[in-house]
Amino acid sequence: METVCSSSDTRGFGFKLIKGSVTGPRLGCIFTPRGTVHTPVFMPVGTQATVKALTPEELEQLGCEMILANTYHLFLRPGHKLIERLGGLHRFMNWHRPILTDSGGYQVFSLSPLRKLTEEGVRFRSHLDGREVFLTPELAIEIQVSLGSDVIMVLDECTPYPADRSYTIESMELTHRWAERCKKVERKEGQALFGIVQGGMYRDLRKESATRLSEIGFDGYGIGGLSVGEPKELMVEMTEATVECLPADRPRYLMGVGMPEDVVEAVERGVDMFDCVLPTRCARNGLLFTSRGKLVIKNSQYKEDPEPLDPECECYTCRNYSRAYLRHLYTSGEILAARLNTVHNVHYYMKLMRDIRASIMEERFGSFKKAFYDKINS
Repeated sequence: METVCSSSDTRGFGFKLIKGSVTGPRLGCIFTPRGTVHTPVFMPVGTQATVKALTPEELEQLGCEMILANTYHLFLRPGHKLIERLGGLHRFMNWHRPILTDSGGYQVFSLSPLRKLTEEGVRFRSHLDGREVFLTPELAIEIQVSLGSDVIMVLDECTPYPADRSYTIESMELTHRWAERCKKVERKEGQALFGIVQGGMYRDLRKESATRLSEIGFDGYGIGGLSVGEPKELMVEMTEATVECLPADRPRYLMGVGMPEDVVEAVERGVDMFDCVLPTRCARNGLLFTSRGKLVIKNSQYKEDPEPLDPECECYTCRNYSRAYLRHLYTSGEILAARLNTVHNVHYYMKLMRDIRASIMEERFGSFKKAFYDKINS
């Protein structure tokens, strides 16, 4: 059973730590005007105002408390002002629980051949029609304010991997200056602003970035620039170094992560929030997450398999359909394959987070982690 959290102020943003401290597994609650979010939390990604293959009602039924939408994509199409005129992003997509929007920094990073960074902002060409766009820190916040996000992210430069120390310092300093500019932009009541820690793969720079952003003061802190091609061990090391220097009374958000084992490792080091396209993207590509590890449904071994994807899973897909049927749908290119696979993968992640929260509450995270690895490696 989830921890019951109550907030006396339903208009604003808040965070309450229930168990844990600076490092180690933490249990908490994020309060927003649109509802409470239990942490650690995983946010499915709704890049273009939709979590692919699922309706908002299905997301609620699966236990999703918060989702992510993408500033860059919604700015280009259909446009933040249009969404604002239609009542904001929540009404536009018929999702009435909290939404976090990223600032577009990562998407601009991924467009590196088409972009030019300056002190004022970043100039890039739209991947849709090639038109030139100039995104400043102020505009990134203004877009998210128009969308009506519950959590707004500052504009940062996502430092690439690998990057030498001099470039990483320059990138980190730019991110800090942009963060200060973002904080000065007026937001609506109840909208939280998160800073983003950079510092590449240098432990001391990660600590410096976290400390300096904490001094600026934000409602929460994103850990950016990870899961960009570095080895898993390095990602864990940088996460650990960052968390040690962040305030205990603010949520920590490891951006763009990740695989189930990445989530478990980061929770152990004190991370509260996660997002990633993996559950939905993998589902559409026939890769399913189960209590016994990953399953590739197109494999011929499942052609006549009458068993559910995961005998331990209670999702709609596992309760009603066999591996043989799901393989048939996938190999036939049927739309229903994406729908049923996505239901299962999102359910898997939501259950993983519930199990993690229960283990922290009952002070048995260590045994939970051991059992988790024993099963997926069996």
